[in-house]
Amino acid sequence: MTINVALDGPSGAGKSTIARAAARKLGYVYVDTGAMYRSVALFMLDNGIDPEDKEVVTALLPKVKIDLAYENGEQRVILNGEDVSERIRTSAVSMAASKTSSYPEVREFLLGLQKDIAKSNDIIMDGRDIGTVILPDAQIKIFLTASAEKRAERRHKELVEKGESISFEEVLEDIKKRDEQDMNRETAPLKQAEDAILVDTSELTLEESIDAVYNTVVNKTLKQEKTEPSEKKPSSRDRELMPVRPISKKHKLGFFHVFFYNLLRYIVLGLYHLFYNISYEGTENVPKDGGNIFASNHRSYQDPVFIALHTRVPISYMAKEELFKQNVFFTALIKAFGAFPVVRGSGDTTVIDTSVEKLEKGRNLVIFPEGTRSKDGKVGKGKTGVALVAAVAQTKVIPVGINFEGRLKFRKRVVVRYGKPIEPVKMGITGTSPRDLKKIKNEIMENIIGLVR
Repeated sequence: MTINVALDGPSGAGKSTIARAAARKLGYVYVDTGAMYRSVALFMLDNGIDPEDKEVVTALLPKVKIDLAYENGEQRVILNGEDVSERIRTSAVSMAASKTSSYPEVREFLLGLQKDIAKSNDIIMDGRDIGTVILPDAQIKIFLTASAEKRAERRHKELVEKGESISFEEVLEDIKKRDEQDMNRETAPLKQAEDAILVDTSELTLEESIDAVYNTVVNKTLKQEKTEPSEKKPSSRDRELMPVRPISKKHKLGFFHVFFYNLLRYIVLGLYHLFYNISYEGTENVPKDGGNIFASNHRSYQDPVFIALHTRVPISYMAKEELFKQNVFFTALIKAFGAFPVVRGSGDTTVIDTSVEKLEKGRNLVIFPEGTRSKDGKVGKGKTGVALVAAVAQTKVIPVGINFEGRLKFRKRVVVRYGKPIEPVKMGITGTSPRDLKKIKNEIMENIIGLVR
């Protein structure tokens, strides 16, 4: 059964920012319903339609197509093929959305999309009427609020940082006006659901507010689990798949091994700069020691080399078993460069043991979560293998994005980006349950997608 968290509250309470961060921390999908309503309002404004003209607004709804996408962990809003994630955040759109969202036809138009997302995912959905109308049966309901003055102060700072010229008094007036509209509209007015937990962030910092929502969800979930029959078997999402055995980081490769590796690395780096128009970004994120995982999108057979050219410690990497059944010379070559075989789709945990052993010995490990190479450069669906290795070894994962268009050939423009390390322990993950693995995998894949651009 999926877990639905309904988070409601007035304008400027920080619902989107807090819900997004809490969802990431919990490993849930974040759904910003306000962005959907803002998109409808933006469409009307772009087409010169008065938001007050209900008849015209509702007549044009069939021409509105809204999609939600996720890039580097952030929700992006696509309106009729255009990314409008930034454009929908202006004061003008905010006021227009307050009016258009009051129309039953607009709410009905978006209701199906919102409910479909909730049925198939653990989610945090924020808005004005999530707990009262959209998801009345949500297991957890939170009403997030703050004083009008505090909300205006935060909103004013945000708008000024975006370059808008507006006074605090104007923002406060807008906040109060929108509160009045939202609480007194005929359709789905803003109100706290009877079973919702009130969280007032007036005196809380952003981090404290995120923790308040996160802890509310965790505590509520634990209480619900305790009320269930004691003989009930643990959920499959909470069952540990493998025991955790954190690597010690004490073992290091021999001096001569590392010396000759780096000598070869610099030679190959020079050759690659001659053969490709290659550049690197984020090299400061590459750890100087071994025992780390590099998780990358997969574009070509050159990918392990591209990644290794800025790592000071030799790498190992998984390669499909078929590659080891080719000619003897090729097999010897890829083994010399750290490859070891994996049988795709076999479910064999031996490859996990081998991976952890490589990390324990002080080598770095390269894993391609997609499993197969992408022909068009788009990042495919990641598998949980990389998350399982990271959780078992409790070690850092450095996301990598390898970028080039078309086929890899002479003097091709190639950009390799290293992202900031992802650490399971800092995500609060100390086990290998499917829930935890999904959380790590999503974080890794979102970061890789953000590096491929």
